[in-house]
Amino acid sequence: MEDAPNVVFADEDGRVLDFEPLSMVARSGDYLVPVGGKDVIPMPRGSLLYVLKDRHPVGLDRKTGEIVVMDENPFKRGSPAFAVAIFLPAAYTQTYLAAWENVDGASILPFFSYTACGWRKDGFVTTAMRTDGSRRQDPDTLNMEKVKRGIEKWKKMFPKNRLVRHLEHCALVYGCPAAINMFQSREEAPLPTSPSCNARCVGCISYQDKGFPPSPQQRISFIPTPEEIAEVALFHIENVEKPVVSFGQGCEGEPLLAGDVIEKAIQMIRRKTDKGTINLNSNASLPDVVARLADVGLDSLRISMNSARERSYKSYFRPTYDFGALLNSSLEMKKRDRFVSLNLFVFPGVTDAPREADTLRRFVRHARIDMIQWRNLNIDPDLYLVTLDQKFPPGIGVARLIEEMPVRRGYFNPYLSKLYE
Repeated sequence: MEDAPNVVFADEDGRVLDFEPLSMVARSGDYLVPVGGKDVIPMPRGSLLYVLKDRHPVGLDRKTGEIVVMDENPFKRGSPAFAVAIFLPAAYTQTYLAAWENVDGASILPFFSYTACGWRKDGFVTTAMRTDGSRRQDPDTLNMEKVKRGIEKWKKMFPKNRLVRHLEHCALVYGCPAAINMFQSREEAPLPTSPSCNARCVGCISYQDKGFPPSPQQRISFIPTPEEIAEVALFHIENVEKPVVSFGQGCEGEPLLAGDVIEKAIQMIRRKTDKGTINLNSNASLPDVVARLADVGLDSLRISMNSARERSYKSYFRPTYDFGALLNSSLEMKKRDRFVSLNLFVFPGVTDAPREADTLRRFVRHARIDMIQWRNLNIDPDLYLVTLDQKFPPGIGVARLIEEMPVRRGYFNPYLSKLYE
């Protein structure tokens, strides 16, 4: 591939370099794929570069056409070369993974996504596509000085509200874009509620067993009162253009397990205003609770899944509920003419594998899904493939799958203005 970018690697001091004789190779499931041309885009602003010191990069020899493991720094013989991956900012979905070869005894990678990285004369490139035009979490919209002022304002208005204190921690310590936006009076505000869960996702980002890399953030340790939730939601709704408030965040378990509290909170919100979109991010495990919430004013439901195939879903989510609950929860919302999206955890080589893609299409049709949010799965790729314990033929391509799905494409929970106009 003549226009293929150069392979990228890191030296033992963490400096990131490129090597022109080897071109960029990416990964799709267990397959190595040379990439270039329309496969790559300039690295988006806000991306992070990860140096993977237990892994060597892989490239394609431009002269011989052979796949080469680059275990040595070509500019310093006897010194190792390490793989480099990109962590994409919000609104971008990876189409290929970074390619590498593990060293003996390689540790499990932290719970982030690892997208392919290469170099062209004008800068770094990666394998991704923008799946949402909203600038809701673009880096230049996140103003931490404004956030700090907002936090002080919220604390003065609601000095006893524990949810405000929790979200302050999320914004300042974890850098949560949703919490940051709330304190900037922008877009979507998070309403974390549940400290417990009825699934044990292998890649859970708020709770991990010993022996695994730690979760990126700690789970909320209390259930806010309906009054605390309503205070936060109402102030956000009344002071933001196109406001969205969402239960079910990365810093909590499954919100449906706190359904009684959420039901009362929604009732309190809707007694005060019919403005704003009230959303629930959920595993959709309790259709009866979903129906109750919809009856009192829940506008949209986002169902998280890594796969519409029961075997793949159960391997990753390790649920205590029936897989059929996901379909039934969606149908409960659609009976009430509400909006339903999928929070689809994308993993190139699995998500776009033929049987996975076909099952996803059927689920979208039967569940009457309105939108797919194409989110990157945050997990060590090798751990994920071991978890699924299946053989997957070559995929059709993540970009092709996204283009062919006959529903709205996105990354964020939308403001549903049509409900109130």
